[in-house]
Amino acid sequence: MTSVLRRASRQDGGKLLSLKKRLDALHCQCDYACRIEGDPIEFPHRYRDPRDVETAGLIAAVLAYGRVDLFKAVVERVLMPMGDSPAAFLTSFSLRRDAKRFDGVYYRFNTTEDIVMLLSVLHLLLKKHGSIERAILHHRNSDDLTVGNALVGFVAEVHALAEKQGPISRGFAQLFPSPASGSACKRLNLFLRWMVRMDAPDFGIWKGIRPDQLVIPLDLHISRIGRCFGFTARKSDDWKTAVEITESLKQFDSADPLKYDFALCHLGITQECHATKCKTCSYSVFRVR
Repeated sequence: MTSVLRRASRQDGGKLLSLKKRLDALHCQCDYACRIEGDPIEFPHRYRDPRDVETAGLIAAVLAYGRVDLFKAVVERVLMPMGDSPAAFLTSFSLRRDAKRFDGVYYRFNTTEDIVMLLSVLHLLLKKHGSIERAILHHRNSDDLTVGNALVGFVAEVHALAEKQGPISRGFAQLFPSPASGSACKRLNLFLRWMVRMDAPDFGIWKGIRPDQLVIPLDLHISRIGRCFGFTARKSDDWKTAVEITESLKQFDSADPLKYDFALCHLGITQECHATKCKTCSYSVFRVR
């Protein structure tokens, strides 16, 4: 795989070093404490127990699509009945007893039935594996270069557990896309970044996956900035593009390429970067021509 950035770097190592310095500065200067409030990662930050962090994190991540103010309100309504420990609540979850607590909770593509199915599947995963971390690591191969295989297996298991309770709706399937179908899996990769990376704003509570195996959560902002910076020349926002952007970022930090993800994404969210005026942008010293 040869990205535009890789070709450019061979021609001009000085510009590559210059971009690394700018990206490192962007990462170091990002006000994570302030910006967490506008990011779904604020939900797992409410908890201290690792099992609660991962449980609340997965719920928040899979529902984190569309307008921030809208999905945050839904995540609040899902987490509120669980009290101080989402993991403990879901471990003892009962469809007959607890489903009614979520009556009227829905969001865009996801009906109340989809939300209840999500919680029921998480209950089954926790009962079978003990934690979400173990559920995902169960599908990892020792020689995997990325989390792709682990996600393929995990999503397949989630769908299989859901199918035992009835037909899977399009809304539920939308919560758990798979790299096997080419999806960039933005929200699942976001969740993995939260759990694996060590420094702010992430938790670093999972040790079975290395930061260099993560794949960038590819959203509109990252794809636009990635093409503007020359991290990829691909036009589709799919799994291959996410991997290619991640590989380009490894030139700046091979052990922790996603250290730049939060800051780069918020360049787009805050409209500091429109990824349209690259000739005057101080960051994009490489441009896709």
